[in-house]
Amino acid sequence: QYGIVLDAGSSHTAMFVYKWPADKENDTGVVSEHSMCDVEGPGISSYSSNPPAAGTSLVHCLNQALRDVPKEKHAGTPLYLGATAGMRLLNITSPQASDAVLSAVAATLKSYPFDFRGAKILSGEEEGVFGWVTANYLLENFIKRGWLGEWIQPQKKTLGAMDFGGASTQITFETKDTIEDPRNEVMLKLYGQVYKVYTHSFLCYGRDQVLKRLLSKLLQAESYQATVSHPCWPTGYHKSLSLSSIYDSPCTEKERPSLALNTTITVVGTGNGSLCVVHVSKLFDFLTCSFSRCSFNGIFQPEVSGNFIAFSAFFYTVDFIQTVMGRSVHLPGDLKDAAKTICATSWSELLKKAPKLEKRLSDYCAVTTFIYLLTTKGYNFNNHSFPNIAFQKKAGETSIGWALGYMLNLTNMIPAEKPSSHKSMLYNYWVVLILLFVVTTLTSLVTAVCLLRRSKSSTI
Repeated sequence: QYGIVLDAGSSHTAMFVYKWPADKENDTGVVSEHSMCDVEGPGISSYSSNPPAAGTSLVHCLNQALRDVPKEKHAGTPLYLGATAGMRLLNITSPQASDAVLSAVAATLKSYPFDFRGAKILSGEEEGVFGWVTANYLLENFIKRGWLGEWIQPQKKTLGAMDFGGASTQITFETKDTIEDPRNEVMLKLYGQVYKVYTHSFLCYGRDQVLKRLLSKLLQAESYQATVSHPCWPTGYHKSLSLSSIYDSPCTEKERPSLALNTTITVVGTGNGSLCVVHVSKLFDFLTCSFSRCSFNGIFQPEVSGNFIAFSAFFYTVDFIQTVMGRSVHLPGDLKDAAKTICATSWSELLKKAPKLEKRLSDYCAVTTFIYLLTTKGYNFNNHSFPNIAFQKKAGETSIGWALGYMLNLTNMIPAEKPSSHKSMLYNYWVVLILLFVVTTLTSLVTAVCLLRRSKSSTI
């Protein structure tokens, strides 16, 4: 059987085609990623002024799905679209535009022969929890099949999940601590086990929005002069930006100046790592807290515990540090030093190291600095807990993200109760019969050899 999920993120849309055995009976560890397709162009939220184009943008990938899923399976293949922080932001600024984009996208999806089951905007908490479910499902932390076909509830703990998208970032993990803010608590019953999960989504703290907000702070600090210096951009790099490109988001609109939005400002990189830290720190409020403990911006967060998996832009940034800059990341200090090194590297040197990454190359200093501050001063990872974070893109051959968890939930593939052992018992009988056959055959062979030797010795 097959299932299709379109992950409509803020910066782009990705389509995932999942596959599992047709006789699946609430099994685990068998749903896998069959194929994926990156939709060309920006995220669907950027089509607010031309909604039909949002639907048209998906056609190439949907046509691929027609080929990837066997024709006889089309009608029975569920198709979902989930939109995340980009559409959450559009829904804040213009609910009508948001509805128009979702309607256009739904019209395109309905025109395909799949079982279309809706296009909706996920809440930040849903995004966080489904990402957590995906990671733990793929790593068989909920339940797995023993070699005799029996269901085993592993004794290992679940893994925390950290997602870093274009417009928001999420942290989700199981905790035994009291969750002081009920908005951050989710109780899940999966395969007969109850999980108390903490989750929070920070809107405007995704990669793209962080970079816009940082630019806004820098322009503000230098009173919107014709030329503004950017300590997080490398020396030798400069760019002319219109104010409209910075203040076209709900994340920056409160700081919008009275200047005309078509005003152009030249931003020049100065590659000053320590000054970059100062300015990126201004994006957080580490002081306000009305709970016993907080991450930042007055948001309650229990102490991080156990292992974590960090994906999306967390993975891409750390991968850049390791593969392009040739530095390992095991401790918070490694991340801090890497940020310092990237910030101090000139634009020409960075281009030599990674010419294919030119589009995003100027931003790695700021993003690395942001991740360092977010994980250490924000989420409170330290030298003891930071090494428990694995920066990964996939588990096996399947991408980690909210999409698989979303499909598993909507198709009821993860039951609340422990699965029936009926199918496992049938499997067990087969295994026992095979073992009996092997033992009987070996016994017969050994008996035959013994009798043959005895007859030979009696003849002599």
